[in-house]
Amino acid sequence: MSIPENLQQIQERVGKACRRVRRDPADVRLVAVSKTKPATMIEAARQAGQTLFGESYAQEFNNKFNQLSDRVEWHFIGALQSNKVKYLRGKVQLIHSVDRLSLAKEIDRQWGRIGRVADILLQLNLGDETSKAGADEKELETLLRQVAELPNLKVRGLMALPPYFEDPEQVRPYFRRLRELAAQMRNCNIPNVALQELSMGMSHDFEVAIEEGATLIRVGSAIFGERC
Repeated sequence: MSIPENLQQIQERVGKACRRVRRDPADVRLVAVSKTKPATMIEAARQAGQTLFGESYAQEFNNKFNQLSDRVEWHFIGALQSNKVKYLRGKVQLIHSVDRLSLAKEIDRQWGRIGRVADILLQLNLGDETSKAGADEKELETLLRQVAELPNLKVRGLMALPPYFEDPEQVRPYFRRLRELAAQMRNCNIPNVALQELSMGMSHDFEVAIEEGATLIRVGSAIFGERC
């Protein structure tokens, strides 16, 4: 199938998942994960109506930004080193993968240099996987309160990359846990913290993520094909 056909099929699946739990499909945004994919494929998706793309490598993102910057919305979704933040400064609308105070401070510093506020999500490692980034859920409230004090940041929500299971139903408890944690933290009424966004779900499990409250789904291979 072509990229436009893949996008249409995904939107149909999003609609069905939303109807099952009586959600408005407009409340779920599709992040087309375009890392390792050439600008020509991003342009094909853009021409098919997709405007939101997610990148994971700062320098690769910069190359694509220079080619497509005025046509699409960029999110950064990958693990981010503090020394790479400067490459994203003012160019991405949302950073999904903030998992430590030192990284948040560097984002705050870089966005402060241009007099702007960076929208971010805090990433949690709900499966306690040593191979994956993300803060421990026990640290969430403390991290939120620390990050909330940084003047050039706005915490918009949470992100999780749960353990992989062939059966999406096995991932459901992790998605549900992220939703529950967001609700708990909203009840803390921490200033400068919104937590309206839940970034969770990928190509093989995004429907379950939607049923559990995802507002951002990160889909790559189902749009562009498997990685080269």
